[in-house]
Amino acid sequence: MNTPDSPALGKKDPLILIVDDVPENVEILYSVLAQNPYRFAIALNAAEMYKAIEKEVPDLILLDVMLPDGDGFALAEDILSVHNDYYLPIIFITARAHLEDKVRGFEAGGVDYITKPFEDAEVSIRVKTHVELKLAREQQAALIQQLQQALKEVKQLRGIIPICAHCKKVRNDDGYWMQVEHYVSEHSEAEFSHGLCPVCMNEMYPHLSEEEEE
Repeated sequence: MNTPDSPALGKKDPLILIVDDVPENVEILYSVLAQNPYRFAIALNAAEMYKAIEKEVPDLILLDVMLPDGDGFALAEDILSVHNDYYLPIIFITARAHLEDKVRGFEAGGVDYITKPFEDAEVSIRVKTHVELKLAREQQAALIQQLQQALKEVKQLRGIIPICAHCKKVRNDDGYWMQVEHYVSEHSEAEFSHGLCPVCMNEMYPHLSEEEEE
């Protein structure tokens, strides 16, 4: 099995943390999920779970409710409170099948609840679904961040711009008058290349215009 200390850590495959105090249950879950491109971390109790999370926050936790050193519901609440800025799906997997236990699991922040004995295919598809949802959320968050950064870098001219009817200078936000090209450069990504239009050429340099006509 790959653990957080494994060389596989350098890969981008999702990390699944299996928390169960019965080694046989861990082996079964691993065998069910091992065909998928996952990495695995194993914890047989709450103390080992915290150590594993400290090494690397997993992409999903399969958490038994009845551990020798902690209640799974309370542990989930604690984990999620510490990592409240990080979406961490927790699936409870336990023999406690009463409705109140399931309700308690979702109230504790779990995204799913699987009762033992379980069907292999059910566990596989539920884990796959929640891993994909997590990755999709991360991709969406990254895209939103990129768009927000792009919007910060984009300069736009909006609203009414005060401009002198005679000299065509523009009044900036501080009340100072400045050349229009300077104003536009400060408020956009535009750059200017100066020249003379035909009308100004005739007014300022009439002899050049006459030479061109000859």
